[in-house]
Amino acid sequence: MSAYLPEVEAIAREAGALLMEHFARRVVIEYKGDVDLVTAADRASEKLIVERLRSRWPEHDLVGEEGARSDTGADYRWYVDPLDGTTNFAHGYPVFCVSIALVRKDEQLEVGVLYDPTRDEMFASERGQGARLNGKPIHVSQTATLSESILGTGFPSHKRHKNPNIHCYHQITLRSHGVRRAGSAALDLANVACGRYDGFWEFNLNPWDTAAGALLAQEAGGTVTRFDGSPFRLDSREVLASNGLIHQELLTNFAEIFAGRGLEELPSPVEYAKTRG
Repeated sequence: MSAYLPEVEAIAREAGALLMEHFARRVVIEYKGDVDLVTAADRASEKLIVERLRSRWPEHDLVGEEGARSDTGADYRWYVDPLDGTTNFAHGYPVFCVSIALVRKDEQLEVGVLYDPTRDEMFASERGQGARLNGKPIHVSQTATLSESILGTGFPSHKRHKNPNIHCYHQITLRSHGVRRAGSAALDLANVACGRYDGFWEFNLNPWDTAAGALLAQEAGGTVTRFDGSPFRLDSREVLASNGLIHQELLTNFAEIFAGRGLEELPSPVEYAKTRG
């Protein structure tokens, strides 16, 4: 284990404790756009994390969701999501986390730490060293077929009508054992890593959403690509992660959905009632 993990885990845990203080007394919501929101907790958590990272590794660059930036061309860059699941947090729904990742200049993922303060779960990974949950090794599931799989996905907080995911959600729900929409992409990727989900996909994500979780899934034995099967990149804006065993089946299904083949129509309420007897 390198010197990174213990210190980054400590930073994530400290930020998580701060979030829980805010969560206990609820929050004042501000809006960044049409329905994109930010809370005082987002800003306070990012401030804490950025201060700790810059104090310990001042030579590294940094990108935070809420605006922290330094771009000197350094060999390493931190990606910080101080509160992934802000909408959940703001509405009192306890599904959110802190996500911190270290990425090399050539986009090689090096370190990923994700802390869920509501469950006191610390996910951590280093390139080539596997993935852990609260210090114990974790691995992706062994589910071999899509029909027996449970998956996760997510939807944007704005312009949902222009997002193609509702069509994917409909079709993959029909072809799998179920799809969950928890509201935190980072936690969804962590859930793939520890075998709670067999797969996860989402559109229009940012590097701070995916960096730590993608490394966790890969180091736990999973596969992470884009929807066409090409290698995942931080600037991809899309992610498809799985246990590896169902990955080709997922790719085939997404190709069919995007091509408009084999799509099943929604039944009317009357027709559905008849199927229920």
